[in-house]
Amino acid sequence: MSDRSQLISTGKPFQYDKERDAEFERLVKRYPTRESMILPSLWLIQEQEGWVSQEAIAYAADRIGTFASKVYEAATFYTMYHLHPMGENHICICRTLSCWLRGKQEIVDYLETKIGIKPGQISEDGKFSLEEVECLGHCGTAPVVQVNGEFHEDMDVDKLKSLLATLL
Repeated sequence: MSDRSQLISTGKPFQYDKERDAEFERLVKRYPTRESMILPSLWLIQEQEGWVSQEAIAYAADRIGTFASKVYEAATFYTMYHLHPMGENHICICRTLSCWLRGKQEIVDYLETKIGIKPGQISEDGKFSLEEVECLGHCGTAPVVQVNGEFHEDMDVDKLKSLLATLL
């Protein structure tokens, strides 16, 4: 959505809440090395905050016992990690071949008109963000739209209208 090399600072220290702290401690026992916790740690951060800040990367590195550059490298490589705040309802639309051939662009065009944002933007009220992403792994039921992590398959504009009605 944005320049993935730029991290945003919140100006506040980050730490896991009690639930994510306990989950980190549970997970770390399952991995052969603490460095294997980079991706799970980023998921915990994103689950807690909705995005990954500069302070969160530093926290994860310290907690894991590795360099912040290694955590940063993973966070910037994988597009599933959000490096800036997202809308309350984050809409992802697959942009790969199966979805493209089965009407993905009509869905994007409708969303641009209905919620007034293009892929890579957040609505002024913060209610929606829109992102085109690589394959979501549902090629047989394309096009697929993901809203806040939930998949909606065989999507078309009429189904999207119904879905949006539940979010507005």
